Amino acid sequence: MALFGRRKKTDDHSDDADAQTGTPDPKAPETDVDVAEAPGLAPRDGEDDAAGGDAASAASPGEEPVPHVNISVSTYGAPRAAASPPTAQPAPGTPAPAPRAPGPAEAPAPTQTVPGLPDNGLVIQALRGLPEKPESLDLIHVARQLLQGQLFLRIKGDARQLLSEGAQLPLAIATVGDKQYVLAFSGGAALQASVASDGDQGTSAVAQPAATVLRHVLSGSYAGIIIDPSSAPARAVIPRELIERMLDQADPNALVKHLLAGPRTAATGADVVAALPGARLWVAVNETPDGKVGVAEARANGERLLQVFTHPLEVAAIGRGDKAAPITVDRLGAALAADAALAGILVDAAGPWIRLDREELALILP
Repeated sequence: MALFGRRKKTDDHSDDADAQTGTPDPKAPETDVDVAEAPGLAPRDGEDDAAGGDAASAASPGEEPVPHVNISVSTYGAPRAAASPPTAQPAPGTPAPAPRAPGPAEAPAPTQTVPGLPDNGLVIQALRGLPEKPESLDLIHVARQLLQGQLFLRIKGDARQLLSEGAQLPLAIATVGDKQYVLAFSGGAALQASVASDGDQGTSAVAQPAATVLRHVLSGSYAGIIIDPSSAPARAVIPRELIERMLDQADPNALVKHLLAGPRTAATGADVVAALPGARLWVAVNETPDGKVGVAEARANGERLLQVFTHPLEVAAIGRGDKAAPITVDRLGAALAADAALAGILVDAAGPWIRLDREELALILP
C-alpha cells in the first residue's frame, strides 16, 4: 500500500485526537481465540498451534474419529436466512457465560449516505451496538466486521490530483498521548461528522478494502486504528495487537465472509458451498465437566447443525468461552458423513449467518 504516506504531526486531525481524551490506553481485548484441535477433526498442515493455544489430543491418521460431544447449543427456531435471532443455552452441567444474542442472518441492505461512497453496513451496525463503555466482546464484534468490505480514509488535499502526480497520499491520523492511530471511516456519515468536527474542508476520501487498511496499519509504527473517531459513542479503537491476530488467522481471500456480507440471492448457498474447499474454516470446541472435548452444534426446528466459522473471532463473538479449532473441508465432510443425524451446518452463527443443509453440501461429502 505504498500510495499512503503519513501526515506531518502538525497536520493531524487535532479535534479527532482530542475526542479521545480520557479514553484509557487501548489494549488488545482479553479473549479466548486460542486455536485448539477438535476431536477427530484434523487441522490444516502447519496450523496445529497457529495461535499458540493449548491443543487437545488429536486422532491419528487411520484412527476412528472421536464422536463429538455437545458443549453448547444455540437454538435457531426459524428456517435459514430468517432474521429471527437465536437463543442459546449451554450443554447440561457445563458452566458457561451467557452467550451474546447474534445479529440477523443477513447483512444490512447496501446504502450510500454520500453518493459514490458505499457504506460498510456491517461495521456501522456493529458500531451502533456499542455501549458507552465498550468491553472486550463489544470490540470483537466490531473487529470481526473489519474482515470484509471497505473502509474510507481521509486524505489531506485532493486525492485524485495527488495520485495523478504520483505522490503519496497523506493519511489522517490521531495522536493519543505518545501513540498515533490511523483514522478510518465506515461510510459517508462518519466522514461528514469528522469534517464538521475539525472544520478542515481541504480533504478528500479514498476507499480501500478493510484488510488493506489493516495491513497498512501494521506496516508502520501505528498503535492501531480508530474507526469513526467523531461519531461517539459509535466509534471504536482497535489496538495493534488485535489487528495482528486478526490478520494472522484470516482467510486470505475471505470469499465465504464476503458472500455472507453481500445481498442474498437464490445462488448464495451454492456459492458458499463452492467456496468452502478453498477457505480457512473453524469449529468451536470446549471441555465438558467429564473431561471430554466437544464441538458446538446448533438447533433449528429440532434439527442438529454443526457450527462452522470463518475466523476465530467469529467463535469468540458468540461469548461462550469456546476455543476455535481449524478444520479442513475434508474433515468437515467426513464428520457429516459419519453422523447421519446432522442436518447440515450453520456458518458464522453471530451473523450474518447461513444454514446449509446436507443436500446442498453434496460437493464436500465423501
